[in-house]
Amino acid sequence: MNYGAHVSIRGGFLEAAKLARRIGGTSYQYFPKNPRSLTLKKVDKRDAEACAAFCREHSLQSIAHTPYPTNLSADAGERRDSVVASLLNDLEIADACGSVGIIVHFGIYKGAVQLDGYKNIVNTLNEVLLRWSGTTKLLIENQSGEHARMGMTFEELVGIRNLCAKPEYVGFCLDTCHAFASGLWNGANWAEVRAKGEALGYFQHLKAVHLNDSVYPFGAYKDRHANIGRGEIGEAAFRDFLTSMRSLPIPAVLETPVTEAITHEREIGELYRLSEGKR
Repeated sequence: MNYGAHVSIRGGFLEAAKLARRIGGTSYQYFPKNPRSLTLKKVDKRDAEACAAFCREHSLQSIAHTPYPTNLSADAGERRDSVVASLLNDLEIADACGSVGIIVHFGIYKGAVQLDGYKNIVNTLNEVLLRWSGTTKLLIENQSGEHARMGMTFEELVGIRNLCAKPEYVGFCLDTCHAFASGLWNGANWAEVRAKGEALGYFQHLKAVHLNDSVYPFGAYKDRHANIGRGEIGEAAFRDFLTSMRSLPIPAVLETPVTEAITHEREIGELYRLSEGKR
């Protein structure tokens, strides 16, 4: 896998790519616009194209993460219209930057009938995909279950993709903390989890990984990230996971805390050590 970390675009898209490379990454993640708003952003074509050229020159992969208010389960109306417009805006920006895909959480639905939430996800995705013709994909991320018991299983993720009008534009992003928190992976059964995902067709469309340890124990439905090997998942579990997955040529990025003692540069080095099975 191509390891990296989430980086800021405060200095622009090109500077974000340069920062990702300086800290030793061969991939990175960024927010295409304000992460706390669905307000649309005009694409800076010059900066985005310079970023894409830099990434091609240095074999650097990137993924974009949609703003936090993005909810695929939104009911039809003004709210869904805002989500659809924002997703198309994110896709346009990410495509200009040469990114593999945009990461979007599965969806949260608080209505009385949860099935309606799943229907909303498919309808929202179809509204976006039927208007999109670029190369960047929409990558659905598994959820921890903290805000809604949805999007926690391979069956749900694969099922939603299969129901889309243009599934070829949809892939997946696996978050390790979310998988642990939701009960999908207990830290000791990765071979079993991967075999199930392979059988369901999930890994065939896996395009990115979020590498995060967990502050809370297995099955707690809590999305709180810890540094790799320093949380409840632990180093041994990540060694098993990374050695199993290391041949996949996809971005695998850290969304972990940064301190003076534990920088992303240091943590990327630890990922390579663990992926080689070293202690």
